[in-house]
Amino acid sequence: MKRVLFCCFICLFLVSGCSFKDDNKLILVTEAGFAPYEFYQNGEIVGVDIDIAKEIAKELGKELVVKDVSFDFLINEVKSGKADFAAAGISITDERKKQVDFTDEYTVSNQVVVVKQDSSITSFDEISNKKIAVQLGTVADLYVSDNYPDATLVQHKKYLSAVEDVKADKVDCLIMDELPAKEIVKANSELKIMDGVLFQDRYGMIVKKGNDKLRKQINKVLKRLIDDGTIENLVLKYSE
Repeated sequence: MKRVLFCCFICLFLVSGCSFKDDNKLILVTEAGFAPYEFYQNGEIVGVDIDIAKEIAKELGKELVVKDVSFDFLINEVKSGKADFAAAGISITDERKKQVDFTDEYTVSNQVVVVKQDSSITSFDEISNKKIAVQLGTVADLYVSDNYPDATLVQHKKYLSAVEDVKADKVDCLIMDELPAKEIVKANSELKIMDGVLFQDRYGMIVKKGNDKLRKQINKVLKRLIDDGTIENLVLKYSE
């Protein structure tokens, strides 16, 4: 009988796709190609969001575990319980609020347009019917779909492949966050950022729907780090 019950438990476990979770670990899921918020340095994921996440883990007395996935997988990782929370320069939108809960915003982002140095594009109005590259699932992706119906939208899993498309004239421009855009332009002299800000958006971290306890704990840490200037200093530190 014990053997039968054990076998039934194993079958139920496998069918349900459940796994035992270590309560001493806090799992963060991110997309580590978005400097200065998260990026690889000497084989390690570092950045603004990572340092904030370390403070959150410290506050909770847990070990931080960082998982790197594609940006468009972040919400599902949190919804499925594979991760406790996500941070990757995630824009706060009504559509995403239907799937996950957001923390308080902790930074405001300027979205800019990256073009080649010799580009003939001189104003934002001129990109309305161009080939525009974006990272899949980002607020820029949604913005182009909503505001430039005549444009050809080219979605990329990673910013680096979008950058290569701009350099190779496969697309006319790339829309993205200003801070990582500055890093990209710094490393690619043939590119530039157009003057002005296309639009602004707000970043928050996400937790599973209904996980108010973790959301409030994260908000407590975010408020402290905003009030004492830590987040502003981290942005400066990782943008140098």
